[in-house]
Amino acid sequence: MRKNILKDRSLADEGIRKINWVKRNMPILKLIEKDFSENQYFKGKKITVSVHLEAKTAALALLLAAGGAEVSVTGSNSMSTKDDVVAALDKLGLHVFAIHGSSEKEYYEHINAALDIEPDIIIDDGGDLVHLVHFERSELAENIMGACEETTTGVERNQELEKQNKLLFPVIAVNNAMGKYLFDNRYGSGQSVMDALLRTTNLLITGKKAVVCGYGWVGKGVADKLKGMGASVIVTEKDPVKALEAVMDGFSVMNIKEAAESGDFFVTAAGRPDVLTQEHFKLMKDGVILSNAGHFPYEINIKQLNELSEYTEEVRENIFGYKLKSGKWINVLGNANIVNISCADGHPAEIMDMSFALQALSALYVLQNNGKLENRVIKVPEDIDIKVAELKLESLGVKI
Repeated sequence: MRKNILKDRSLADEGIRKINWVKRNMPILKLIEKDFSENQYFKGKKITVSVHLEAKTAALALLLAAGGAEVSVTGSNSMSTKDDVVAALDKLGLHVFAIHGSSEKEYYEHINAALDIEPDIIIDDGGDLVHLVHFERSELAENIMGACEETTTGVERNQELEKQNKLLFPVIAVNNAMGKYLFDNRYGSGQSVMDALLRTTNLLITGKKAVVCGYGWVGKGVADKLKGMGASVIVTEKDPVKALEAVMDGFSVMNIKEAAESGDFFVTAAGRPDVLTQEHFKLMKDGVILSNAGHFPYEINIKQLNELSEYTEEVRENIFGYKLKSGKWINVLGNANIVNISCADGHPAEIMDMSFALQALSALYVLQNNGKLENRVIKVPEDIDIKVAELKLESLGVKI
C-alpha cells in the first residue's frame, strides 16, 4: 500500500475540529456507529471511498472503520477536497490520497492509490472508481462484492455499463433512494448552492433574474431557494413533464437561448455536457454570474468561453472572470466545478447524515448479500429507506 498523499500534515487539528462538529450534527450516523462498533460487520474487509472529501465524508469513512473495515479514501473532485480534512484522516490512521486543486493526472494517481487497497466494496461519487476498475484495473473486479453510487451522473454511467452487459459487479443506486433524492438532492443542493452564491459573490439575489438549467431534484431545490431569496426564477428544461411541473410550481419556463439574454445568475443542474455554450455566452449580459451544480464541470463549456475571450483573471476568490472580445465580462464561480462544494462547504450536516446513513447501510447490504446479487444497478431496499427515515424522525423527536 502506498504512503498517504496529502498537502500538509500540520492542518490535521483543524480538520479534526471540523469532523467533530459535523459528527455532533449527524445523529443517524451516531446510532449506526454504535451498532457497527459492537458487531464489527466489516472486520477483515476493505472499503475504498471516493466522495467529495470534506468533513462529512470523513465521518462516513470513520464510521466504516469503526465497523472493522480497512478504509482508503480519496476525493471525487480535486476542487472540493479540503486539505485539513485529508490531514485529519491521515492523523486518525486511514489510508488517504487527495490534494485540493490537483491536476487531472494527479487526481487519477490519487484514485488509483485508493484502489491499491484491493477493496471488497466501493463507495463512489460520480462513477470514476467503478469506471477505472472496468476499463483499467479489471483485475480488481473479481474480489469486489459491489459498489454504492452517490450521484445521478454515476448511476447513469453504471446503467450504461449494465446495458452493454459489461457491469462486473452489482452497484447499489444510493442516489435513487427516496431518502437521498427527496432530501439531499433537493434541500441539500438548494441550501448549499445558495450558500456558494452568497458567500462567493457578496451580491444581492433579490430582484435579480436567476436561470436554473434543469428541473430534476437538484434544479427544484435550487429554484425554490432562489425564489425564497426574492429572485425572479426562470427554468429551462428539455423534458416536457418536468417543464410542465416547473410551470405549475410558479416558475417562468423558456428555451435556453431566450433565457440566456435575460439571466443575471445561471445555475446548471442538468447532468449533461454543454448546457451553456458559445451561442449562449454571446447573448448574455455584461457581468453575468455562471455556476454549475452538476457533478462534472462540463455543463458550462469553459473551452468555448476561453475561445471567445481575450483575457481572463480570478477577479475575486473563486470567481473567474472572462473578458470577451466584445468587451463584456462573464464570471464563472469555481471555474465551473460543482459550485456548492468548490465555493462552499457542501450540503448541511443533517442532510448528509441521511445520505451517508443510506451509503453505510447499503454497503452492509452488499456485504450480507455477497454472491446473491446480480451484476446490475440495484435499487436501495425499501426497508433501508424506511429505517433511515425512522431514525431521522427519532432524532427530531417526531412520533408518527
